[in-house]
Amino acid sequence: MAVRGVLGVFKDLDTAIAGVDALNELGYKRDDFEVLTNAPYPEGTFGEESGMHRLGLFPLVGAACGFAVGLLITGATQMAYPLVTGGKPLFSIPPMIIIMYEGTMLGALIFTVLGVLFESRLPWIGRALYDPRITAGYIGILVRTAPEREAKAIEALQKANPEDILTENGNVGRQPARS
Repeated sequence: MAVRGVLGVFKDLDTAIAGVDALNELGYKRDDFEVLTNAPYPEGTFGEESGMHRLGLFPLVGAACGFAVGLLITGATQMAYPLVTGGKPLFSIPPMIIIMYEGTMLGALIFTVLGVLFESRLPWIGRALYDPRITAGYIGILVRTAPEREAKAIEALQKANPEDILTENGNVGRQPARS
């Protein structure tokens, strides 16, 4: 199924919220469109639900993996090169603790960085529509829709009186809302 993009460019927050409301009234779900801004807005400003993140899980998993790798390296090294000295045990715990601690910290750090990248919801790489005015302070609403619903999305965005509407075929332009 082909997906088309429609980008509404709004000058201020109130008109952008009106555009989101018009899309919701038309039956578009929050996953069908994306709000593009140059500044962070509080969660819920555009009607999105505050989602649960799993960022705290990443360091824990990384720490467990790092600990396991540290234990494996130190244990396997002492097994591969046994050095029995005066009847002491084969596994020397104090040096193993240092390596396991370092492995735990390194694993937690690496997984934290990966978790931040994963949870930051970086922009969709395939986004074709963008307007440079968004960087200058305007607010964009990018709707991903089926070609047969593209006209409905344009109509819904026009109800909110945008500055401009862009499609993949070209600029629709600023058109007055129908009464």
